Amino acid sequence: MPVVMKEQLPIGPNELLVILIIVFLLFGANKLPELARSLGRSMGEFKKAQREAELELIEFERRLREGKYTSSEKRSKLEKIARDLGIDPEGKSDDELLEEIYKVLPKEKSEP
Repeated sequence: MPVVMKEQLPIGPNELLVILIIVFLLFGANKLPELARSLGRSMGEFKKAQREAELELIEFERRLREGKYTSSEKRSKLEKIARDLGIDPEGKSDDELLEEIYKVLPKEKSEP
């Protein structure tokens, strides 16, 4: 019977504590709230950009079903969405781009 081991996280609580102590020593108590605010703003901007890309993809799919895009317009729109999400579109087919875009976007929460 094979033994199945749980997957371990790359950073445990002890490592995280050491990292926090080093950050505290490097930046001091006065800079930590400012760093936390900057991190919060950055996360907010990222989520906003991600949501905009998701809405743009939904609109793209709707217009694609209606047949309102030529093949070159379709490709340029896919490349723009991919770049907005940090995906390099070079050397990838339209289907590969769509697959990567769907991987990056958050999954919709299903209603119970």
